[in-house]
Amino acid sequence: MKRKALSVERKKRNSDFPFSCYKTHITHHDYYPVFLNLKGKKTIVIGAGKVAERKIRALLKAGADITVISPAITKRIEREKQKGRIRHIPRQYRKGDSNKAFLVIAATDSLEINKKVSENASFLVNVVDSPSLCNFIVPSVIKRGPLTIAVSTSGISPALSKSIRKELEKLYGPEFVGYLKLLEKTRKKAMKGIKGKKRRTEFLNNLASEKVISMLRQKGFKEIYGRVKKHLSILK
Repeated sequence: MKRKALSVERKKRNSDFPFSCYKTHITHHDYYPVFLNLKGKKTIVIGAGKVAERKIRALLKAGADITVISPAITKRIEREKQKGRIRHIPRQYRKGDSNKAFLVIAATDSLEINKKVSENASFLVNVVDSPSLCNFIVPSVIKRGPLTIAVSTSGISPALSKSIRKELEKLYGPEFVGYLKLLEKTRKKAMKGIKGKKRRTEFLNNLASEKVISMLRQKGFKEIYGRVKKHLSILK
């Protein structure tokens, strides 16, 4: 009787949760997080719709050397082409197009083409919305000047990554842009002006403490700026 009751209870649990842990076994890769320097690197983008457009904007910011392969392109991509910031090959993808490319992104609506791109790529390849065809995935990103925060669920739920990113955007506002610029200048001055490694390290660690971050959020950049300048002058 006990076994039967336990079986009924398990069935009830599974019916309550459509994606119950009793039935679902999720497999995913253990990705190695990394930030790539793409300045001047040969990059191929296959496809030129709205998704490809977003990818191209991010690649341009990173300084990549971009070639777009697609029969047609969006107006925005056309403008970048007219500025000489990208090259455009107006045709469908062919085998060999990705030869010697450091990075390849497939953003077409054809699964067949995307699979071919994945198979032919010689180095880094990302196929939009198809983690199984990629050897790297692109996280959800927050940019605050030189501060970059990347969020990933290893391809399991891009929607959850986006929600977490939105939460973090509230925690790390535009005040961090100015503060990081101040930290950059202050660190250079501290390396030259503060004698003694221990004192210098303590000073720099204090500038990055949770207390200072909390103060930055509550009182703003101007308040922190004044305090940093004051402490730096005292320590010289």
